[in-house]
Amino acid sequence: MKKTIHLFKVIPFVAFLTILFSCKNEVKQETTATQSTTETAPTSRQGQAFIEDESATPNVLQIAIGSPDHTTLVAAVQAAGLENALVNAGPLMVFAPTNEAFNALPPGTVEELLKPENKQKLAAILKHHVTAGNYTKDFLKNFKKIGQADDTNASVVVKGEDVYVGGAKIVASIKAGNGIVHVVDKVILPESN
Repeated sequence: MKKTIHLFKVIPFVAFLTILFSCKNEVKQETTATQSTTETAPTSRQGQAFIEDESATPNVLQIAIGSPDHTTLVAAVQAAGLENALVNAGPLMVFAPTNEAFNALPPGTVEELLKPENKQKLAAILKHHVTAGNYTKDFLKNFKKIGQADDTNASVVVKGEDVYVGGAKIVASIKAGNGIVHVVDKVILPESN
């Protein structure tokens, strides 16, 4: 009878140890899995630009990504690493050249700019298409020049109802969660002094 009582004391203790060690093993496996997932995540896709939020008003980057007429612009933004700059709280005004506008550049220009060694030059050109503010096309008629994100200015010219910024005509405007996208028919290059 003593052996039976002793087994009743030992069995719960063994069961407790088994459960305890199996729980520790599961926690250790989860931690290892989390660490390996974190370590393999690509660092180039970090920042606000890569957070998905389907309930908010699209930001200027999301509008460009969603437009079949702006695939070249999106490729250029990605090549220059400027995605996170376009999702900031803003407000931002982006003058977004269409694919046709990029195609109007001299042959080979876009391909040359997309090369990794030209990342800084590409970024400077793209920054010339962005300015702080959230101005409608009609409000832009009040300006002669606007300061761009590349620390240069772009001229504003009004011809009838049309507004040209840096020589590019605004053909459409789309409100964004962090500003406004003005679709333009030309790539805007910094004016030479």
